[in-house]
Amino acid sequence: MICITWMRTLRYKILIRPETDGTYTVIVPSLPGCLTFGDTIEEALEMAKEAIDVYIESLISRGKEIPIEEDQIEATITVEANA
Repeated sequence: MICITWMRTLRYKILIRPETDGTYTVIVPSLPGCLTFGDTIEEALEMAKEAIDVYIESLISRGKEIPIEEDQIEATITVEANA
């Protein structure tokens, strides 16, 4: 039996949040629960790639659909608040 695997390049937007302890948290909004952190931005980015890979592998092993961001609209809203 021959198993053929197709590779597809997927792109995900991430949010990088600096923490008070000097580390960086990375959140992948399109992959619920997919988050990681690093001591530097570079390390956080590498950890994000690894977290996304593991997340997608988990979806595949469970026969779940892999979310893609092709149909999403991105926008930033600025508001003024008296805080």
